[in-house]
Amino acid sequence: MPTAYVSMGSNIDRDKNIRKGLSALTAQFGKLEISSVYESDSVGFLGEPFYNLVVGFTSTLAVKQISQALRQIELACGRPEQAQKFSARTLDLDLLLYGDLIRCEAELQIPRAEITRYAFVLEPLAEIAPNLIHPIIHTSYQVLWDAFDKTALKQQRIIF
Repeated sequence: MPTAYVSMGSNIDRDKNIRKGLSALTAQFGKLEISSVYESDSVGFLGEPFYNLVVGFTSTLAVKQISQALRQIELACGRPEQAQKFSARTLDLDLLLYGDLIRCEAELQIPRAEITRYAFVLEPLAEIAPNLIHPIIHTSYQVLWDAFDKTALKQQRIIF
């Protein structure tokens, strides 16, 4: 059974929406592997800081079914259907990985480019899957995190 990894973020009612999202993911997919929660500045727009984390779970669902389930959870947590990419949000769920699948479509890119682009995705992923190998780059997430440029990093692990 493939393992899916999902990034989760919120900067509106962060505590409430992260907890609600985790409950919904557990109800939908069962046991979750959950990273620490990280607080980081908003990226791409001026806004309140985000809470970010990564969760992993195994599933027999097809990748598109998982993606659709994540979208329904976002909507149930109050995310507007036409929310802009770089904006405040109640809950953002992005499917990062699904086993070793590589897919590049308009609506579904796996692995997500954000993995290597943003610390708020890479650090929690490296925390729960340090030895997992990126299916395109062929490097572990821990090695990618160790090499990540942290000079301007404004991110910290928090007690959640």
